[in-house]
Amino acid sequence: MARDHAARCCVLSRARANQPGPSLRPCIAWCSRPRHPPTRPRGSLVHSELAPAPGSTTIDVALKIWRYDAETGEKELKRYEVEAPDWVTLLDVLDIIKDKHDGTLAYRKSCRMMICGSCGMRMDGAAVLACKTRMYDIAKSGHVPVISSMGNLPVIKDLVVDMDPFWGKIRRMKPWLDPGYEEPLEKERIVSQQQTNVIHKEALCIMCGCCVSECNSMESDPEFFGPAALAKGMRFVGDVRDQADVARLNDYNDEHGIWDCTRCYFCNERCPKGVDPRDAIAKLGAESIKQGVDQDWGAKHAKWFVTSAKTTGWLRETELVPKTQGVVSAIKETKFALTLAKHGKVPPPIPPHVAARVGEARKLYHLVKEQGRDGALGIVQGEHALGRIEFSEQAGVKTSDPEVRPGVEPPHAEG
Repeated sequence: MARDHAARCCVLSRARANQPGPSLRPCIAWCSRPRHPPTRPRGSLVHSELAPAPGSTTIDVALKIWRYDAETGEKELKRYEVEAPDWVTLLDVLDIIKDKHDGTLAYRKSCRMMICGSCGMRMDGAAVLACKTRMYDIAKSGHVPVISSMGNLPVIKDLVVDMDPFWGKIRRMKPWLDPGYEEPLEKERIVSQQQTNVIHKEALCIMCGCCVSECNSMESDPEFFGPAALAKGMRFVGDVRDQADVARLNDYNDEHGIWDCTRCYFCNERCPKGVDPRDAIAKLGAESIKQGVDQDWGAKHAKWFVTSAKTTGWLRETELVPKTQGVVSAIKETKFALTLAKHGKVPPPIPPHVAARVGEARKLYHLVKEQGRDGALGIVQGEHALGRIEFSEQAGVKTSDPEVRPGVEPPHAEG
């Protein structure tokens, strides 16, 4: 078919060439001309639209940027002032500085659309995406922000950090589906919208590293897997097509894994895409306990909280250490316990009475169990997720869709 098409085109071109009239070459040249002439001189880094047009509204933007060279170890805080259109972002301002003031400034960028995650950096000590950060209000307020490289990652030059440790921890999560078979099935595996929504937030991650930059646990323990990697892990643990969830959970319960999170929630606060990595870590913890992967002290600690609330309605603190760390470890803490008792800091070994409304707590516990929400599905989502995930026609899920219950195999396509 392709050969016949080529032959027909050849015949038509010969016929047109033999027809009287003007040559086709000028027409071809006209059609092949550049549609848009270059808008900026060769070698310029700034888009032409960043140059203020005559009569347009502009703002004066001032920045302080930490300049750093890993080879020499020199570090310097330099101030820059530029004139720019009033709609510019931090990334636009950096482009103007590099193009017109200091060509040695180093930073990363790519899409300029909050998609690639390349331009992560810190503004006044908080991680941001440069392409997302508008400068109008900051400039009008007279504030001069300090721009620096992201935290918890080695600095290469200026605002560029070494992402190898970041990607190493992502690879540690084995970020690919393990369907549990080598040969593909004869029928298509259908995943419902409800099942996709379970990992909707985690799938939004653009690997910018803003959460890693602000992670307090990584600051004290650089070997901690980190919020980005664990959120990626939840993306596969929660995928109904993956059959290696228990193996993954055993791996993620490593010494530097799930339970080393300090729960500061800075990762949720600084994530530019609403992934809420701390929620993902909580899901992994709940799913670990549900699947019986509960040998870590963190898992035992959480389980005893639930047991205390279910039985008496109070936290039985005197039993917390032996139930979490074991009897041997508890005995080693005897001296410390006596010091606490001396200062009246040790509660009674047995609660004076059962809480008045403990029955309601027990009903809630059993209700969660009956609904199959004692694992990852039982974690209350953050506000970002609640704003996005709605089981309604507006969110792309018809109200007539059959309910998907945990533990029930999804339907398979026929044929």
